[in-house]
Amino acid sequence: MIQRFKALLAILALVLVAAMPARADDLKPLVDGLGKNGYAALREAIGALAATGDPAVAPVLQALGAGDLYVRKSDRAVFAATKADGGFALKDPLTGADAGTAGSRDVEKIRVNNAVREAVTSALGSLTLMSADPAKRRAAAADVFRNSDPAQIPLIDQAISKETDAGIATTLQMARAAAVLKSDAPDAEKVAAIAALQAKGGRDVLAQLTAIEASAPDGAVKAAAQTAITSIQGTLKLWDGAQNILYGISLGSVLLLAAIGLAITFGVMGVINMAHGEMVMIGAYTTFVVQELIRNNMPWLFDWSLAISLPLAFLVAGLVGVLIERMVIRYLYGRPLETLLATWGVSLILQQAVRTWFGPNNREVGNPSWMSGAFELGNLTITYNRMWIVVFALVVFATLMLVLKRTPFGLQTRAVTQNRPMASSMGIRTPWVDALTFGLGSGIAGIAGVALSQIDNVSPNLGQGYIIDSFMVVVFGGVGNLWGTLVGAFTLGIANKFLEPYAGAVLGKILVLVFIILFIQKRPRGLFALKGRAVEA
Repeated sequence: MIQRFKALLAILALVLVAAMPARADDLKPLVDGLGKNGYAALREAIGALAATGDPAVAPVLQALGAGDLYVRKSDRAVFAATKADGGFALKDPLTGADAGTAGSRDVEKIRVNNAVREAVTSALGSLTLMSADPAKRRAAAADVFRNSDPAQIPLIDQAISKETDAGIATTLQMARAAAVLKSDAPDAEKVAAIAALQAKGGRDVLAQLTAIEASAPDGAVKAAAQTAITSIQGTLKLWDGAQNILYGISLGSVLLLAAIGLAITFGVMGVINMAHGEMVMIGAYTTFVVQELIRNNMPWLFDWSLAISLPLAFLVAGLVGVLIERMVIRYLYGRPLETLLATWGVSLILQQAVRTWFGPNNREVGNPSWMSGAFELGNLTITYNRMWIVVFALVVFATLMLVLKRTPFGLQTRAVTQNRPMASSMGIRTPWVDALTFGLGSGIAGIAGVALSQIDNVSPNLGQGYIIDSFMVVVFGGVGNLWGTLVGAFTLGIANKFLEPYAGAVLGKILVLVFIILFIQKRPRGLFALKGRAVEA
């Protein structure tokens, strides 16, 4: 029995060995067809190779696209060639076997143009439709859809019949519909293909249908394409609105992080702190220093760099804030113009100090792996770094609310905010509350810098881009009111993103500023005004 089994295996091996050269022999004439003169003949030969569905032709097409295929003039055979001493070393493009050498005058390079390169890309995409890897099949299906070559319809049908992944199968069906529109199929079949593409929607489908509508003669196909284009454009406008809201929420989270610390200091002490943006900058540079130390000493910790930077940025920026309050601001309470000028001078000093230590150029702060990339939700594209910043901003807001509502320090801070003289008469050490509150606001600005380092350039001017917007958020929401800061940040963020497509970024901000000025004329205390005897007085 064992002997019979061994004999059967030997026979099977011989059959396989015999079959391999046969397949290569069958493909060789098609490969040699690439040596025909003319780009049109070359594209036909590429299509013939792709129609075999044999993955063995993929290296041939890749070599063609890279410009590595040559024709031997004596017999018009095609080889992959590399330069060697005095000529070229030839290899069989199918098997990679050595095929000798040839002189420079004995071979001729197969030249390609953009149309040929597109045909190669399309053919390679169709060949990977049968791959065992779903990711490769998905990418190939997308390539086939973009190219929409009618010659690939039989291969697409074959791939659809074997596909087990519903998402890939849908893409293949859309690819077939797009290919049908470019074929000589009957109008009824093309109208059905347009209906299928309309159901899918999206900008890529819109581009396909726009091209068909422009080239199709008057009739059912053109009318169906026009109807589908109108429908898709209406749907895309809704998605664009949703995308603007998403961008506005993202911008609002950034404004919230930048303004929330300012809302505390401005509300408690009435200090117009023009150095608040530099606290954001200090947090960003703290992140840069931490990442540099990790890169040079512990690269395996890089994905934890932001978690390490957060408490350090809070402490560094908070300590700087306490020093500024103790050394400068405490002598200027009740004199808002002097505090504005003094803190503006402090901001210039801090910027110049950072330029001296780190240089004036932008510094690289990398994204951890979990903040890199993006995902799609319908026609929305959501980047992971923006999504995590939104989550982070809301967590910071919730944590700060807990501190102010549930801790003795928060109680004292609220007492000082509502009525400073009465709080002082009750034994609250208002100078230390001022110092610690200023440090808390500065520390929050520091952790805002950690977040902003992931989406903006880390430079000495980082904070200057957010200080004006932060004041607008605080004044619009209500000075010292955190809920007002939250609502104001997201309102202004969304308003900016809806205005930008029509008015541009600069004019959009000007319009928002004009709106805030008019709004303050009507409600001088903002959306959510603080209550208290001192405020009402």
